[in-house]
Amino acid sequence: MSSSSKLSNVEHFVVLMLENRSFDHMLGFLYSDQGNTSPLGHPYEGLTGKESNPDADGAPVNVFKIDKEDKHAYFMPGADPGEGYFNTNSQLFSNHIAPSPITTATNQGFVKNYAYSLGWEKTSGWSILPGTKPSDIMGIFTPEMLPVLSTLAKSYAVCDHWYCSAPTETLPNRAFLAMGTSQGRLSDKEKTYTAPTIFNLLEKNSTSWSIYGYDKPPLSRASYTEITHASNDHFGLFTDFQEAVKNESLANYVYLEPQWGKGGNSQHPNYNVANGEAFILEVYKTLRESKIWDKTMLIITYDEHGGCYDHIAPPENATPPDDTAGQYGFNFDRFGPRVPAVLISPLIKAGTVYRVPKGSTPLDHTSILKTLEERFDLPALTKRDEAAPGLGDVLSLDTPRTDDPLEGVEAPRNKIEIPHDDEPDHLQKLYADTMNNLPVESVSRKGETNETPTFSNSNEAMDYGHRRYEDYFHNWSGD
Repeated sequence: MSSSSKLSNVEHFVVLMLENRSFDHMLGFLYSDQGNTSPLGHPYEGLTGKESNPDADGAPVNVFKIDKEDKHAYFMPGADPGEGYFNTNSQLFSNHIAPSPITTATNQGFVKNYAYSLGWEKTSGWSILPGTKPSDIMGIFTPEMLPVLSTLAKSYAVCDHWYCSAPTETLPNRAFLAMGTSQGRLSDKEKTYTAPTIFNLLEKNSTSWSIYGYDKPPLSRASYTEITHASNDHFGLFTDFQEAVKNESLANYVYLEPQWGKGGNSQHPNYNVANGEAFILEVYKTLRESKIWDKTMLIITYDEHGGCYDHIAPPENATPPDDTAGQYGFNFDRFGPRVPAVLISPLIKAGTVYRVPKGSTPLDHTSILKTLEERFDLPALTKRDEAAPGLGDVLSLDTPRTDDPLEGVEAPRNKIEIPHDDEPDHLQKLYADTMNNLPVESVSRKGETNETPTFSNSNEAMDYGHRRYEDYFHNWSGD
């Protein structure tokens, strides 16, 4: 911790990690009307409007502002872009195989990769909104369309060089936030992680932690074996989070999961981004209107870019977390694309653009681990979080602010409701599978087999996962 850090003034760190949106896609035009400079004079690595990607014929497709009046506006880019390691390589290097030796990414493969993804999704029953085309991947939300996230980004601190920890999909990147490693994994196929977690590290040092799902028990409990058998007191729903804030009993570290699924608030493409805006507002208001606000830092970020366009090449100076051999020959020495990250505290000056010096190790998800380690005097979990920069220096004010930048701000709504089919999505199936993977030695399974069934709708998938969770944790003997 630097000598100027005011981290000791923060007692509660709340992290909300949403799904699959890139920095440019959500915040690229945040300061474009001010020449990409914040009111504090901080340079901002946003969009100029001239950035482009070639289509299949080589014609340039420029970035464009999503039209708020479009009936599909908050469901852009209209379908789920390509995710995972090979799709990310295609977006960054225009080839699913990264160059060896590595060269600086050009970020010129987003339109072509989206065209590829739309092609196979059309034949596989995936949700694609009418009229969706490859060029839609270059669509960018304006600040006016995202009044909650954008106002928070302008009114506190936005990190314009925060990268996902690995150039791949959801579970490995969320694992980096929990453990400082993905144990060599680059896909969502392996759902259970066994490395030491930040949660246990905190507990060993008499520091409290909690994980809250939105309306279902948190996925993380079954994902990380080291916390699977932790006390039930550590876990709950969003309503439990709100109650803990109200009662001033909130843990020192809190991890919030969104509502999974097509009608949820995770902001996963192609779901309603406006629902996520409402969720962010709900989290902020819960904290802002509480007695613990002055002692709280809220961190909003996204697990990965999810195939959405970003124009900045990810750095190649990542520290491999451990000696684990990575899938596909990847050794975790480069980061994934930029993702939005907003730091919120009454000790942060409005208009802050927070980044580390050029050429140094950039901010990524393990910067949250480093911040907790610096604040609570904890050892590093892996070499990655040991090398990561912390966030303490963003706290530059001596006296907490009393203004409320979101006073009077409402979450947006899409022009019309867009019906989705009710098939369970990837994350809902993942939730059911992960809960089904809980060890079963001492548990009554109500006559069910250990094979995850086929679900006819999304509610069935989530209710199944919830029931498995309840069966296990209400019957687990602790032996």
